[in-house]
Amino acid sequence: MVTILIIDDSELVRERVRRALSAANVGNDIILAEDGLQGIKRLHEHDVDLVLCDLVMPGIDGFKFIKVKLSKPQFGNIPVILLTGQEAQGEKVRGLRAGAADYITKPFDDEELVARVSIHLRLKQLQDELRSKNEQLETLSRTDVLTGIANRRHFMESLEREVRRARRYEATLSLIMADVDHFKQINDVHGHQVGDRALAMVSAALGASLREHDLLGRYGGEEFAIFLPETQIEGATVVAERARRQVEAARLEVGATRVDLTVSLGVSSFPMSLEDDATTLIHRADEALMRAKASGRNQVQIGT
Repeated sequence: MVTILIIDDSELVRERVRRALSAANVGNDIILAEDGLQGIKRLHEHDVDLVLCDLVMPGIDGFKFIKVKLSKPQFGNIPVILLTGQEAQGEKVRGLRAGAADYITKPFDDEELVARVSIHLRLKQLQDELRSKNEQLETLSRTDVLTGIANRRHFMESLEREVRRARRYEATLSLIMADVDHFKQINDVHGHQVGDRALAMVSAALGASLREHDLLGRYGGEEFAIFLPETQIEGATVVAERARRQVEAARLEVGATRVDLTVSLGVSSFPMSLEDDATTLIHRADEALMRAKASGRNQVQIGT
């Protein structure tokens, strides 16, 4: 669906532009507006791909329309082609500098109109595709491929940023480190594909116990990390215990065999001293995790 918005205070111009585009099958949906204010309303009502806008109109003219459009981030990438009179040469340049993508002089030639509109629609399509691919690449650079959660790099960048914020505003922050119990045995007995399924299942179980603003990341191998902003050690311990139970309740079945999944967890909190940073926070949580492993696994220990 390609939607084109035509803004002009002349009904004759609006209809001629609409007929020219329709005859050339350019634009599946052509919508009309009598002035700049109505054009802005149409932008909010429709998913517009391109705007043809008269330069000189009462009230909100072409210049003001472009200014308002550019002030709204969701409309910033929509190209605007100005419709101008022969005598408005200086105004054309001003319009281009204001943010218009192109202009067409009235009275216009239908073939030129269709050609210019087609070119800018194609440019927008290419720009949208490039933007989408860049967003996908950015997401991939921050995401663990197997589990779909934050990878270690993204998690550490977020944790360090959150620690700086907590220090600046004298806020609290807690960290949970979790390690899958007997993971090597799962791989050795059932194979790496089952091990991958186990990691994905543990990740989903841990994520189910979290709040929207908490962040779960794969720290490495079978180890996961969770940071909880604005959370003291008591609240983090409750979350860790809930996460432990979620993992324990998960069912990983290999044929007729159920593979038991459990995790050991260590919890630490910021701040405990003036020297605390992300590294010390991780170190304390990791030490608590090791104590949980040494004490029989499938439990939560608190870092000191």
